[in-house]
Amino acid sequence: MQLEHFLTPERTYCGAKSTSKKRLLEDLAQFISNDVPALDAQEIYTHLLNRERLGSTGIGFGVAIPHCRVSNCSSIVGALITLNEPVGFESVDDQPVDILFALVAPEEGHDEHLKALSSIAERLNTPAYRERLRASKDAQQLFQNAIEFHTP
Repeated sequence: MQLEHFLTPERTYCGAKSTSKKRLLEDLAQFISNDVPALDAQEIYTHLLNRERLGSTGIGFGVAIPHCRVSNCSSIVGALITLNEPVGFESVDDQPVDILFALVAPEEGHDEHLKALSSIAERLNTPAYRERLRASKDAQQLFQNAIEFHTP
């Protein structure tokens, strides 16, 4: 699945300064809503938080893939954020997170949602890919590094 189908330069942010998991999810929800006004920031935040209560979306290696389904979402929306300072995220390896790739999906888009999650997880489980993202100096470079993925 091509990232450019659901990630845009406008939803890519390099060097965020959130200081806690809850604040990060709140900022992430607002960031998505600012670019896609049809999606309500509070609804996204609530659903992301509820998903985290089921189990952390921190997959290890400083990476998290927060995701949820919301009403009024017509297609998958992705957002990619890197942090200046890692934040505790209750990840599977107990490491703090400095890369977040969020997905907001339509309530009925189960298969598409799973395909997008799988594609993102595959990329983020590749050490060279994570390092490219971390080396990005600005949002444009982060976006380019994110979409230009080639399996080793």
